[in-house]
Amino acid sequence: MATANIRQKLYDYIRVADMRKVKAIYTMLEDEIEVAYDYWNDKDFVADLDRRSEDYKTGRVQGVSWEDTKMKILASKTGKRK
Repeated sequence: MATANIRQKLYDYIRVADMRKVKAIYTMLEDEIEVAYDYWNDKDFVADLDRRSEDYKTGRVQGVSWEDTKMKILASKTGKRK
């Protein structure tokens, strides 16, 4: 069975399962669910941030302001493109 089908079946089951079963499933998976990803311990992630920051500082990459970004997003929602 494809992963997407399994996910859908689990989702459908959990939506209607009684609380006792939901709690039992959660207890089995709790450690995996609660694990938070620590970006700052990911050497590749930090290296990528450093590279991008350096690109911006040296002018190799031109940034986009939040206002420009927000205007483009709002314009795309209304169908008005600049």
